[in-house]
Amino acid sequence: MDTAQAKTILVVDDDADFVTQVQVQLEAAGYTVLPAESQARAEQILADTQPDLAIVDLMMEHMDGGFVLAYKIKKAAPDTPVILVTAVTSETGFEFDAATEEERSWVKADVVLDKPVRFEQLTREIDRLLKG
Repeated sequence: MDTAQAKTILVVDDDADFVTQVQVQLEAAGYTVLPAESQARAEQILADTQPDLAIVDLMMEHMDGGFVLAYKIKKAAPDTPVILVTAVTSETGFEFDAATEEERSWVKADVVLDKPVRFEQLTREIDRLLKG
């Protein structure tokens, strides 16, 4: 996978197992991974580093932590793709997406994926977003 060459991905989720699993899989695919298990830690990383892409959980230590983090990433670097991962649909029944320009404008994510996320699905979106 040549798109992985020197690409850095920020992975943010308060579920340490999810972060570790995604980190191991992405590193095996050739990416550099910046793991963060909280919105606060992700903001510390972002103060020093500009990742090529971010994978952000919606609900972390604050219910809207993923939205806030996606907003901050897009404000600092509008071209950085953001993948929002969430279990909110299965937990609440509330569905939202980033399929339209209007939805992306308030969600501040390029893609919304429901957990559990299959790695093939994640890498397909990463490849598509990093090529664009």
